[in-house]
Amino acid sequence: MTTTGTYLIQGASILGGEASDLLVRDGIIAEIGQALAAGGATVIDAAGLVALPGMVDVHTHLREPGREDAETVETGTRAAALGGYTAVHAMANSTPVADTAGVVEQVYTLGRAAGWVDVRPVGAVTVGLAGEQLAELGAMADSRARVRMFSDDGICVHDPVLMRRALEYVKAFDGVVAQHAQEPRLTAGAQMNEGDVSAVLGLTGWPAVAEESIIARDVLLAQHVGSRLHVCHVSTAGSVEIIRWAKERGIDVTAEVTPHHLLLTDDLVRSYDPVFKVNPPLRTDADVQALRAGLADGTIDVVGTDHAPHPSEHKECEWAQAAMGMTGLETALSVVQHAMIETGLMTWADFARVTSTAAAKIGRLTDQGRPIEAGEPANLILVDPAARWTVDPFAMATMGRNSPFKGRELPGKVVATFYKGHPTVLEGALNTPHPDAAATTAGVA
Repeated sequence: MTTTGTYLIQGASILGGEASDLLVRDGIIAEIGQALAAGGATVIDAAGLVALPGMVDVHTHLREPGREDAETVETGTRAAALGGYTAVHAMANSTPVADTAGVVEQVYTLGRAAGWVDVRPVGAVTVGLAGEQLAELGAMADSRARVRMFSDDGICVHDPVLMRRALEYVKAFDGVVAQHAQEPRLTAGAQMNEGDVSAVLGLTGWPAVAEESIIARDVLLAQHVGSRLHVCHVSTAGSVEIIRWAKERGIDVTAEVTPHHLLLTDDLVRSYDPVFKVNPPLRTDADVQALRAGLADGTIDVVGTDHAPHPSEHKECEWAQAAMGMTGLETALSVVQHAMIETGLMTWADFARVTSTAAAKIGRLTDQGRPIEAGEPANLILVDPAARWTVDPFAMATMGRNSPFKGRELPGKVVATFYKGHPTVLEGALNTPHPDAAATTAGVA
């Protein structure tokens, strides 16, 4: 690793607690204490700021290779750094699909060359996301990318026999299958959540049971084979109850919720604005409250952004033709602060658990999600909890302009992001990528 500089962070509130100084040297938190001093260190005044572990996203769509009109690894990881992330898991639905060692290694190399965050490719469960044949799971696990998470996200692995085989296969290398829970026969032609609003608007409904039935099946399969299951973007109250039931019985299941499902409801679809079209769909206020409660009590383990940028022409069209998906990397922290911390449901320590620690554990990232303690890797962020800002998609680093929070005032702002001891973000703006990126680009691993 390239040697990084020395930084003295003064007066940061660690996890929202007592203000302390942090000395970061050569990628490591060297010391924590009061009135620290270090000759030659770059001093950062962090009075009033909260120090947190760098955020880890278990669910990011970087689109590259093949979808560079929507996003690239470079633009997506710039957005991630600005949003407070030091690691992201890049989903497999690129073009070509990340279903071979060659493709996941390409994504991994692009991430290292960019140098903004740690990019961990997610491998496809099935060849071409077709749901017919298992992909090269073992080869992807043994590749330089060291893939540990596998998902056909965007498409459900609906064949129970194939899902069982995948769960059995990943046990050999402590992998996890991340399921997009959607029974396709129950959602054919669906445009939004099935309920009162869909009935009024005359749009084909997407019933909650389409999600819940797959989750119920898969937790039983995971129990049967003794494997790890992760449930992507949980969106219904019933799903929360099924996951809670499974955890009470010791089934090895984890789950994520997106920021937008913690705040937005299907009532927004009355506007017919395609920015609110997403998979799974926005649900009811009762679902939102259940998701918040599930995240607060640990039933739902993590917040995953499901960052899904699209070219403008794929969203600025009539509702039925619009692509599904929303951006989320640069707004996630603020939305979770608004929905969970400002409502009293969580503390900043809880925030660190659901946005960093638990996510790193699911992805088996040993250097991420670590405690803010001396001797630990310096993957951390400084947040101004008192800041207020208005979301402007055109001011963001992501290429996607499809933010459902456009024009909203949100709390909290990332002031600095330290990735492996290097400030990729300072004073709320991009600084420089990690020096290792230059070495990677030059062909020095």
